[in-house]
Amino acid sequence: MIKQLRAAAAIAILAAAGATAVRAQELTQTEKDRAVQYLEKTKQGVLDATKGLSDAQWNFKAGPDRWSIAQVTEHIAAAEDYIRGLVVEKVMVAPAVPDRDLKKTDDAVVAMIPDRSQKAQAPEPLVPTNRFNSPDGSVKHFLESRATTENFVKTTPGLRDHALDSPLGMKLDGYEFVLLIAAHSERHTKQILEVKADPNYPKN
Repeated sequence: MIKQLRAAAAIAILAAAGATAVRAQELTQTEKDRAVQYLEKTKQGVLDATKGLSDAQWNFKAGPDRWSIAQVTEHIAAAEDYIRGLVVEKVMVAPAVPDRDLKKTDDAVVAMIPDRSQKAQAPEPLVPTNRFNSPDGSVKHFLESRATTENFVKTTPGLRDHALDSPLGMKLDGYEFVLLIAAHSERHTKQILEVKADPNYPKN
């Protein structure tokens, strides 16, 4: 009987420790708030940068190899789905990576992705093809997809439990890829502002 009680106690202790470990991986309310606030802020940035544009302004290109604001906006909208899909299909089934400095990595995503001093080539699935039929279609899709992303980070458990290689040269967990989604739209909002600052950009 004593052995059985000891065994039961050991199992209970292990179960409690395991539950604590699982809880430790769940997002805190502060982390959720940070992500949602960043998603909201960068959503507004896209809306402000694209508000009230004429057809000429949407389609102006600073050079033959440069994207128009319409193309950049399409890219932002398409990337939202693409990166979130990557989290669901790849990140959430990747191995755990223990002993990561979560805050340092979170902060690195927010600092590095919007930095336009480092250029990057868009992957083929995210090259603009007019998939949303119009600039307004791109904005509409972006807003719908951003709402899905916000709900995803609010309701999905285990976003800290797995990590995958990223364009930053470091492994990111699901939560950090959500931060990357927001940071990516911030990066390309800056690109839109660069187009608008071109001396040949149409005034109306």
